[in-house]
Amino acid sequence: MSTRVQAVELVAPRLRRVTLVGPALPGLSWIPGQHVRLQVADGPAGLDWVLGTLRTYTVWNLEARTMDLVVFDHGNGPGARWARTARPGDEVMLLKPQGTFTTRPAACHLFAGEETAQASFAPMLRALPDDATVLARLEVDTPAERLDLGDAFDVDWTYRQGRPAASSETLVQAVRDLDLPAEPGVAYLAGEARTIQMIRRHLVEERNWPRRNVLTKPYWVPGRKGLD
Repeated sequence: MSTRVQAVELVAPRLRRVTLVGPALPGLSWIPGQHVRLQVADGPAGLDWVLGTLRTYTVWNLEARTMDLVVFDHGNGPGARWARTARPGDEVMLLKPQGTFTTRPAACHLFAGEETAQASFAPMLRALPDDATVLARLEVDTPAERLDLGDAFDVDWTYRQGRPAASSETLVQAVRDLDLPAEPGVAYLAGEARTIQMIRRHLVEERNWPRRNVLTKPYWVPGRKGLD
């Protein structure tokens, strides 16, 4: 479907919110946590959509005629370049929301991830009922990297202060320190792939959570982005 950029806003030092508008957006089916595939670089004339560069972004919000995406600036990748250069009026082609990284009924909801996980976690948290049991552990480099994830549930933050986000032992330890309920809930792990694997291993092997109860969304590993 065809949309256009309505606005681009720097919401954190490395995070931009891109607002899209288009006649196809009203009534579009969306479950918080789902993503869209969009074209961030053209292909050859006449084959742009088939051969153009696509990237995947979680929908931050979708209402009325607008869709908000939050794009993390990883450096010189095509997605980061697109977000830095996007201007109001630019045309953007995208596919409908899809994906299964969404909340499900559970006795407890555990969220763990870093900067790149915020785009997924915010809409998922907003969609949970107010009486849900939620444990959230987020790690960012500095407090300036934090986004507003809503005020319905408490989020515990840790800060790397320049340490690498990959294979983050501090985030794993933050999850290890949790006093989890006796009945396994559902875990939602997003962000750097190696850290996700470490947390998943802890929950399955040390906490005896069923593997099916641990949902993962790896976004990147060092030297490689756009895993989805």
